[in-house]
Order: sequence, then C-alpha cells, then structure tokens
Amino acid sequence: MPRIRRSGAAALVIAGALALVPALTTAGTANAGATTLGGADPSVIKVNGLYVAAKSVDGGVAIRTATSLAGIASAPKKQVWKDTGLGEVWAPEIVYQDGRYHVYFSAGTGAAHRMYHIDSATPDSGYTAAVKVALPNDKWAIDGVPFTFQGQRWFVWSGWSGDTNVEQNLYIARMANATTATGARYVISQPRESWERTVGNPYINEAPEPILDPKGQLHIVYSANGSWSSKYCLADLRLRAGGDPTYVWDWYKSNGCLFGSYAPNMMSGWDPTLYVDGPGHHSFVLERGDIATSPPSGNRFPTMYHAVAKGTPYSWSARYWYTGTAVWWGSVTYRRANVPGATSDTGFGLKFFE
Repeated sequence: MPRIRRSGAAALVIAGALALVPALTTAGTANAGATTLGGADPSVIKVNGLYVAAKSVDGGVAIRTATSLAGIASAPKKQVWKDTGLGEVWAPEIVYQDGRYHVYFSAGTGAAHRMYHIDSATPDSGYTAAVKVALPNDKWAIDGVPFTFQGQRWFVWSGWSGDTNVEQNLYIARMANATTATGARYVISQPRESWERTVGNPYINEAPEPILDPKGQLHIVYSANGSWSSKYCLADLRLRAGGDPTYVWDWYKSNGCLFGSYAPNMMSGWDPTLYVDGPGHHSFVLERGDIATSPPSGNRFPTMYHAVAKGTPYSWSARYWYTGTAVWWGSVTYRRANVPGATSDTGFGLKFFE
C-alpha cells in the first residue's frame, strides 16, 4: 500500500555541531541546540546573507528567513501556499534560479503523489499558483530537486517504477525549463544493497540532494531505509569522472551508510552517530541552493537534517531539524560486483558530523 509519511506536527529543533550554534540541552542530547519548531525534511539555502528555509506545514508550504542558521528556529513562519484539494503536502525543496525563488514539493493522496512547483521574486510572499512538474511517465514522485550540471538543467527525485509501491528508486531527467522535462527518465539507484534493505517492505531510496565535489564530480547524497525506523541513514552516489548522469552504471554507490545510527549498516571507516537516531533527509546549505557553489575541500560546511534524539522512542512525531556539518573526504573507494564497468571507483566521499 502507499507509504504514509512526513508528519510535521512536532516541535522543530535546530541542533548539532556547527561551530557558531551555541550548545543547549533542550532536545535531551548532549549537543542539542536552539528549539522552537519541528518536523522533517529540512530544505535551507543562503541568498545574499539570508538563510531561507522551506517546510511543509498546515496543509501547505511555509517559508522562514533568518540571518543565521540558528535564527531559523525562532523565525516566524509565513505560509506561501495552501493546498485546496491535492492532498498531503510533503518535503518542499527551495532553490534560487533565474532571479526567482522556486519551491518544489510533492502533493497528492496515496498513489496520486506528484511533484508541483511554485515560484516568486521574494522569498516569503508573492508565490505563483502551483503547477504540476511534467516528468516522464507521470508516475508517483516525491523529493524532487532541480540542479544544473555541465550547462544542462536536471531534475532528480524518488519514485516508483510502476503504479504500486514495490520500492522507491532514484530517477533523473533533463529539464527544458523549471517545470518541464525533456526526454526520458533514467533510474540511477535502486535499494538493492543489503544495508539498504534492513527496513522494508517497501525498500527505500529517497531525498536525493546533488552536490559537486572539489574535483567537479557530481554526487547525489540520498536517504536509505524507511523513515519510520532508526536505521534511516544517508548514503552517496558518485558519478565517475566523465560519466553520463543518465547511465546507471556510471554511478558508484557508497558501500554502506555515511551518516547513520545503526552500526552494522555503516561503511567501513565511518562511525555511527552519538546523539541522534535515524538521521536523514538532509539539506546542504548552499548559496542559492546551486551546486556550482559547492564547498571546496578542507573546512567543514553546514548541513541540516532530521533525526530523533537518542534515548527518545523513534517515531515520526519525535523528529527534529538539526544543524550539522560535513567535510569532503579524499581517496574514498566505492566497490561493486557483477555489473558492467569497472568494479571500483576512487574519489571524494563525505564525512558528516552531528
């Protein structure tokens, strides 16, 4: 049956290891930060010194703006779109392209979920009516995000192969403009590894987030396993140098979770979290949400993700937003077997910190 997810009723917590965020204890963990609002699926960008966050709330989409990441927690919500009959509204994703703020979100009931789009010249008002994103095959779709790579517009999302929820795959398509795909959709990841199948059925790949590594190679960092479990985690797809984003075997998958709380699922050399359970559906806090502004190697850079404070029974209603950090990690080898192409690929990976 269709998966029901993304309750947004809990109080949002901004927490984590970002150096500029003061450490508090309101979330019941040693490194919890400022609290006010709650829920799942953070999307945050930075535009000219202003942090802009999009969130599903009150049957629609709300925007919060602040001059710091920590300030998002106490910023007033401004509802910019209200559903009038589509159904559940999930995981809005905000970017800034062509001089306008664009918010993509999934809406519908059960198997009817599709991607929709609104846009405005200002971050927290004046948005257009919702327009359905014209994706190839018109199948169930959530967690979509646009990006530009090598001069081409792309869109990546989580969806079903057919009309029933057997598994959630990651798909990519070229885009002609903000709302219209051109050509076919291409699968780039399916939840077929053992560490992606410790929670199911259905098995899940979702919440893809693109980013460029210091060598200019494209990564899609995504969430694996069901969000209803503490085994939810982040994993990485890395496009090989010179690879074709539409060719599934040009993508190399991390050999386990890179950010998670369940030790047996972690990639060798990556440690489980200390303070939260089930971290996932993250946001790289990029300038304009543009992967061309992806950070270089060296210093940590900010992220946001949702999770449940360790020691709290895991449930959707207990999820909070947390700030964290990430850093590019060099010479990381991803290995595979029994598929076309080279059996290993070495390049940058990511280390995540609470």
